[in-house]
Amino acid sequence: GSGGFRKRKHDNFPHGQRREEKENVNPSSALMTSFKSFQLELDTRHDKYERLVKLSRDITIESKRTIFLLHRFTSAANGEEILNESEVKLDAVRRKIKQVAQELIGEDMYQFHRAISPGLQEYVEAVSFQYFIKTRSLISVEEINKQLIFTAEDREETANTTSNSHDKQPHTWSLKVTPVDYLLGVADLTGELMRLCISSVGNGDIDTPFELSQFLRQIYDGFTFIGNTGPYEVSKKLYTLKQSLAKVENACYTLKVRGSEIPKHMLADVFSTKTELMDQEEGLS
Repeated sequence: GSGGFRKRKHDNFPHGQRREEKENVNPSSALMTSFKSFQLELDTRHDKYERLVKLSRDITIESKRTIFLLHRFTSAANGEEILNESEVKLDAVRRKIKQVAQELIGEDMYQFHRAISPGLQEYVEAVSFQYFIKTRSLISVEEINKQLIFTAEDREETANTTSNSHDKQPHTWSLKVTPVDYLLGVADLTGELMRLCISSVGNGDIDTPFELSQFLRQIYDGFTFIGNTGPYEVSKKLYTLKQSLAKVENACYTLKVRGSEIPKHMLADVFSTKTELMDQEEGLS
């Protein structure tokens, strides 16, 4: 009838005939051999993709922990200990990135880019946040990539590479952060700098918000030069970047106009309530 399913063409053949055709297939034929090799190649690629996803997840988790640690820099009695501890954590993250580089030996990185991109973005955010606290400047993508060149320093690794010299495996591994991952990581950095501004005011630091305001304005101007010509993810992050800049500028405005009226220990509460009101207004608009 009109409401029934259409009969497929292969349903016209009896099931016994289809079973006989499967039994008559020669497993050692050239066609079956080719399809088995394709199956093995696809399974190997899928397994590698899953391993890279797990490594990227570990990189993201450790990078977030590093960022949380760096936020204690403004309130810590000895900031050098925080920076040294963060360097140890970033070294552990780079060891994970080394495993990613080893997985990608002889492979096209862009075929696995979606698997490793979230971890690389979070690493860029963490390392640029640490670099800003140290130097009050933005780290370049070239400097980040210099830190992602690895050598076989372990004795076992060197012994394996020398004993298996016929495999011709390289003694160095490298992984380059793409410009898109760098831009997305820097865009996420602005949110951490906004939180650093609020926490520094709560600790009585009045100069840092104005310094952060100028720095964020420069980053925002750089992103506006890219505009809609860049990737979709970059233009999407521009709205969040603008929000972070507005909150920092609002904090600077409050400090400049009402800084002498409000006690220092209450400034952070004033800023937090104002940022909440700004978020509510933006949600309604």
